[in-house]
Amino acid sequence: MIDWLRDRTPAEIVLLIVGVFIVLAIGAALLTRTLVRHGVRPPFVVRRVNRFSEWVVDLVKRPITIAVLDEVADVIQIGHYTKNISAALVENHDELVSLVAEKVRADPSTRVVSRLAGYDAVVTQVSETTLRVLIEMLGDPRMDELVSDMLRNNLEQIKQAVHEREHEDVPPHPPPDPSPMTGRLRRKRPSGPVAPR
Repeated sequence: MIDWLRDRTPAEIVLLIVGVFIVLAIGAALLTRTLVRHGVRPPFVVRRVNRFSEWVVDLVKRPITIAVLDEVADVIQIGHYTKNISAALVENHDELVSLVAEKVRADPSTRVVSRLAGYDAVVTQVSETTLRVLIEMLGDPRMDELVSDMLRNNLEQIKQAVHEREHEDVPPHPPPDPSPMTGRLRRKRPSGPVAPR
């Protein structure tokens, strides 16, 4: 056994220790779960391994999170997100124009106006123009730069908050304001049979 360890490089020994630790941590967690289910208090050694596992996770999670956010920020800088949206709009152009026209016709506030001559032509032309301007704006490199800057700045703020542990002292969020959309969803009743109370 000792000869086998002498033949290993320091990196292999560290990986072996980490592997043994991971196996012990998983084993301790499973044993704790089983013992707690049966109403038995876990042994001292198992509790120690669990605490040590939590300490290691707490020690490692912030640097890993910051490294991942750095990587995401680098990837965001080379992306062309608005061009992708523009390409999708071009690809679905006809469907979008008919969708807008359909929704405008179905809107109850346009019932009087919809009876005017040329109404359909006006709706179609406005939809076409709006879509064309939107596609051109999203295809412009300045818009791509704007979205990239917004995403990057948000990631930098998140990274700084994680680094300075600002998120740990935040009080719970208040409930959201009532929305007419969620109110309608709550009022809908299930279509199936209602279980007796």
